[in-house]
Amino acid sequence: MSNAPYTLITADTHAGGSHSQYREYLDPAYRGAFDEWRGGYKNPSQSHYGTKKLRNWDLEIRTGDQNSQGVVGEVVFPNTVPPFYRKSIVTAQPPKPADFENCLAGIRAHNRWLVDFCAEDPVRRAGIGLILPNDLDEAVKDIEFIAKSGLRGGVLLPLIPEDCTWLAPLYDPAWDRVFAAIADCDLVMNQHSGQGSPDYGEGAVAEAIWIQEVHFFCRRGFSHLIMSGVFERYPKLRYILTESGCSWAPETLAQLDRIHMGIQSGAMGEMVYEGMEWGLKEKPSDYARRNCWYGASFPSRAELAGIEEVGEDRVCWGNDYPHFEGTFPYNLESLRLTFAGMPDRLRRMILGENAATLYGFDLAKLRALAERHGPTPEQVDTPLPASEIPNDSACYVFHQAKRELAE
Repeated sequence: MSNAPYTLITADTHAGGSHSQYREYLDPAYRGAFDEWRGGYKNPSQSHYGTKKLRNWDLEIRTGDQNSQGVVGEVVFPNTVPPFYRKSIVTAQPPKPADFENCLAGIRAHNRWLVDFCAEDPVRRAGIGLILPNDLDEAVKDIEFIAKSGLRGGVLLPLIPEDCTWLAPLYDPAWDRVFAAIADCDLVMNQHSGQGSPDYGEGAVAEAIWIQEVHFFCRRGFSHLIMSGVFERYPKLRYILTESGCSWAPETLAQLDRIHMGIQSGAMGEMVYEGMEWGLKEKPSDYARRNCWYGASFPSRAELAGIEEVGEDRVCWGNDYPHFEGTFPYNLESLRLTFAGMPDRLRRMILGENAATLYGFDLAKLRALAERHGPTPEQVDTPLPASEIPNDSACYVFHQAKRELAE
């Protein structure tokens, strides 16, 4: 086992500009409408005020925080509310037709902001650009901008909620122009937990149902892409579903394989498929093994179950900074809780090398930072006793560990 510190690359962080910053990046034609919208805007999460809010864009604060956690590279998803949105785009539904023009201007302001944000620290940051599903020709233009601007995090591919009936689902052939553009630009195709849910309304019950069902809806994109033959038609595509773990994938893929074989054979139970056109030449699990990755943000041991089946080189760790549910400021404690006793080679892959391969991080340059800030194998391999499990963290991995110890 090497004694070198781990090069921690988080495949799940979030950042965004302030309203005043976004205004400068907004097309001037939309600034009047933005000023009017901003005058009536109310922050949906008051907890974002203060230091936590600054972590979205302040170089000194953000770098200091990540260094203190041993993290030297980060893949950057959006976080703050873009112009003309009511909430973060990670959890917001796609815009309705009447809102599309302004929302398109808003996500383009974010993309321009993100280019400069990543340029502050290009070795450490891989930004993920935004597209919208309302007009796929415009989405292709944004994909080309993302590629030309060097946002090597790639594209945040929207998930289409079932109640957004004005949009084509991801398995519709209309999306092929988008997949072709992403493949031609050699960009990573990202999806993130929190996307794809229908509108449940407001209130405690609606929130509880959203939380209970969010994982189901975010995983639909995985199945829709595979079963519609996207990876058959565009074999260069690289896809990752982040903040999802990988324990669910073997069972899902086994089910997709059964469906595939049933359709190939012409029938499955009472369902007859003779004469139907089917676009897969191989099993769904074969495409997943070649084209898919899994983002395991603050994972428990249970969420890493099945890693041998999906591929040890396909799982990327994340700390979800600066979200409250992430591991900050107890990153080392979370690593000890989950990764103590794991083979060193596997730890190095999950904690950094897999993300470096997927997103194009320069490990040689990051290694110098890891020598100063990264945790050592001895530190990670030290089991976390119950007395050291943080009591003031909102990260569920700690709450789960405490519940298991109490049972």
